[in-house]
Amino acid sequence: MKSLLLPLSAAAALVLAGVSIARTQLVLHPTAPPQPPPRTDFPARVAALGLVEPSSEAVALSAHVAGVVERVRVRVGDVVRTGDVLVELDTRQLRAELAERCAGLEVARARVKSAAAARADADDQFTRADRLVEQSVISTDEFNRRRFVRDSAAAALEEAQAAVAAAEAAVRSVETSLERSVVRAPLDATVLQVKIRAGEYAPAGPAATPWLLLGDVTPLHVRVDVDEHEAWRVRADAAAEAQVRGNPALATPLRFVRFEPYVVPKRSLTGDSAERVDTRVLQVIYRVENAGLNLFPGQQMDVFIEASAAGSTAEREEKNGRELAVRR
Repeated sequence: MKSLLLPLSAAAALVLAGVSIARTQLVLHPTAPPQPPPRTDFPARVAALGLVEPSSEAVALSAHVAGVVERVRVRVGDVVRTGDVLVELDTRQLRAELAERCAGLEVARARVKSAAAARADADDQFTRADRLVEQSVISTDEFNRRRFVRDSAAAALEEAQAAVAAAEAAVRSVETSLERSVVRAPLDATVLQVKIRAGEYAPAGPAATPWLLLGDVTPLHVRVDVDEHEAWRVRADAAAEAQVRGNPALATPLRFVRFEPYVVPKRSLTGDSAERVDTRVLQVIYRVENAGLNLFPGQQMDVFIEASAAGSTAEREEKNGRELAVRR
């Protein structure tokens, strides 16, 4: 009996250990993903990431001249027409300079009148001297002196007229600066972003961060980044579909617009851990056909482009043709 006690104790300990392990073991229950994955009915497709953008592309405006903003006339979402005033800069210094230039122009014009009168008098004196010298009433030296006076008066009149032209050009220059201190809409568009307020300083030329964005959002376009390794599978006549990220039920067919023929480094990242960031992409522009879909410029979309089966004869011939064209 004592010989069985040790094996029975070991067996009981083993059973208790198994029960304890079973109780503490995590039970994994299948869970639904937080959002449904994107799906498509295309039997063969190219999957890519798309970015919603205005059909005119986003236009980043900047000021022609640097200055402090006096007034911002638009807000985000406003629809503007070509030539509408968007932003006005402080122009007090320019207006004062314009008044000074206009006064200088009046002075120059008065000098022209004075020089013209002197020229008329010199011409009259020379004409009289010409008759008198023939009658030997005045000397040749006196005749030459009056001729020199006439020539000097003519030169003075030309100088005064040139001064008027210079003053008029100065006035036009200030008027141009005043006109350039107003930022106007270059196209019919919607205001997408306003990042400047009255009292802030607007630098001249492009800024590191655009302070006013415009774009024509009727219709919207989708800029699709196709991996360079699959670019040869994309055709202009292929069907395409875009789905809102996080809700594949919100989808829209796409209409091909154009290829951006220069392959560029990839910039738009999806966050996938297996995503390559050292690749280059072919950008394809599509038009959003479902106008009722609530999309916004800058929004990411999951895009599927119909393609033939990988490695098919048609695709191989198309790829070979493109390679030959590049080599030529």
